[in-house]
Amino acid sequence: MKILIIEDDEKTASFSAKGFKEAGMVVDVYHDGMEGLDAALVHDYDAAVIDLMLPSLDGLSIIEKMRSEGIKTPVIILSAKRTVSDRIAGLQKGGDDYMVKPFSFSELLARVQALVRR
Repeated sequence: MKILIIEDDEKTASFSAKGFKEAGMVVDVYHDGMEGLDAALVHDYDAAVIDLMLPSLDGLSIIEKMRSEGIKTPVIILSAKRTVSDRIAGLQKGGDDYMVKPFSFSELLARVQALVRR
């Protein structure tokens, strides 16, 4: 399974990437929104984990662009934004799931696996 992580916090990105790799997955990590979007448009991923607050392009814009280009990769939004309206916006813009930081990696892994099963 190949996972895309777009996360500007290097500690969070590293922690998540390490966990996915230990679960036997291939992981690409980008810390910049535009670079992450470019990767999403060029490569095939089984799932993506995308932060909302990113340099150069926010996560919602990335998801909207992916969907407008016909990319159906399941997306889990992983964000410090925690209000109900933030979560609703994330799901309405094309996210498949939404997790709030701080988070449990085992839950993130289980949610990615469940999305990919579908």
